Amino acid sequence: MLLEDYRNERLKKLEEINSQGINPYPAKSHRNTKIIDVINYFDEKKGQEVVIAGRIVAIRSFGKLVFLKVRDDSGEVQIFMKASDEPHKGLFGTKEMRLLDTGDFIEAKGVVDKSQTGEISVFTDFVRLLTKSLRPLPEKFTNKEERYRRRYVDMNVNPEVRERLIRRSRFWQATRDFMNKHGFIEINIPVLEHTTGGADATPFTTHMNALDEDFYLRISHELPLKRLLGGGFEKVYDIGPRFRNEGVDDEHLPEHIAFEAYAAYEDYEDGMKFYEEMIKYVAKETWGTLKFNVGGFEIDLDCEWPRVKYADLLREKFGVDVFNPDREQLIQILKDNGVESDFDMTTPHLIDHVWKLIRKTSAGPYWLIEEPLSLSPLAKKSPENPLVTERFHPIIAGTEMGNGFSELNDPLDQLERFREQQAARDAGDEEAQMMDMDFIEMLEYGMPPACGWGNSERNFWLLEGVPGREAVPFPTMKQKED
Repeated sequence: MLLEDYRNERLKKLEEINSQGINPYPAKSHRNTKIIDVINYFDEKKGQEVVIAGRIVAIRSFGKLVFLKVRDDSGEVQIFMKASDEPHKGLFGTKEMRLLDTGDFIEAKGVVDKSQTGEISVFTDFVRLLTKSLRPLPEKFTNKEERYRRRYVDMNVNPEVRERLIRRSRFWQATRDFMNKHGFIEINIPVLEHTTGGADATPFTTHMNALDEDFYLRISHELPLKRLLGGGFEKVYDIGPRFRNEGVDDEHLPEHIAFEAYAAYEDYEDGMKFYEEMIKYVAKETWGTLKFNVGGFEIDLDCEWPRVKYADLLREKFGVDVFNPDREQLIQILKDNGVESDFDMTTPHLIDHVWKLIRKTSAGPYWLIEEPLSLSPLAKKSPENPLVTERFHPIIAGTEMGNGFSELNDPLDQLERFREQQAARDAGDEEAQMMDMDFIEMLEYGMPPACGWGNSERNFWLLEGVPGREAVPFPTMKQKED
């Protein structure tokens, strides 16, 4: 049968249910027990009357006996029904089972016990309809585009998807718990910005009718959070969406959840110790282990992570001098390693692409430190070497699992770097940072020395071992309706 045929058949059933004066979509359920409690506390629940509710996932009829398998978000249980001649206005007995289908939501009041085969069951004569389903759930659902487009079907047919989203929630809750235990305050900051910054990314633009002005959707949480440091806060963070108008691949989604935090009176040395502990804590709370197999890499986070200098890596691997770069050499390295591009980009971006060749073969974990000044417009210079910054990245399984640095709080230095970034932007680099005079003004009032940190949910995708679109509830797709 075609989907349309199934739907038409269910519409006829719906019409008959309505004709009997039964509301197929009541507003309330009287459920008092989750299915998991029936299963886990069977010895206590045995012989007791409970009211459960959930979606029918299987129906088996044997004359005067009907077996329903019902699922709520905690588990599945069998409903054992037998024929009864008692009046049951508004309820469904074995005779009315023909009006119910898999996918319908029902409520059952009955006694907890075991069937003759030893299966924990709820014994009842009648069930109550809560929602009539008009479309049948497929038995299998494997086409990726259809799965992403109809995620609500995907979660029903492939329960591991829903379980993954529960872990995703646990991942962010563990992050919050860790930060809150260490004295940080979560403060939600604006998504709409007149000037966006804090990352090299192309922003989305929108228009606010009330002010008749264009705004950007934030690409980073950084600059507003640092304004809070200037306002007197000492430990702040935010977890929420950010938007980068870039391509979609296994590691990038234009809309995703990210976390950033800033701690006054600390530097990048403090940050590396703190966030190494945080990553380990979050991993343990989310997956219960610190050992992972990711993309062929065997990863063990349970160690003291070594520190590796950015310039040393590029010199040892490709003979590149990041402080006196040869543009033609960089382009040739990228070509030799199969990177396809017109290479019409700034020299710092070429260096970054060469670094990514090294990164993708790195198992880690290790800290990448001392990134060149040209690649870090918001980080403090190293007092030992003014050509590098006090910046750090944790490298794990071929990716950067975060980004942190000693924050730049010298307003004149920051102004000069913004000017360099704005010049690159004016020359056509859409990912270069914008001049933000309000931020400079805040720095001129004074911001304490601080360590900043950020990571996105890409950390979750990585350790979960799935691409980004598999790990979010409703990935962005081209619009299409059935």
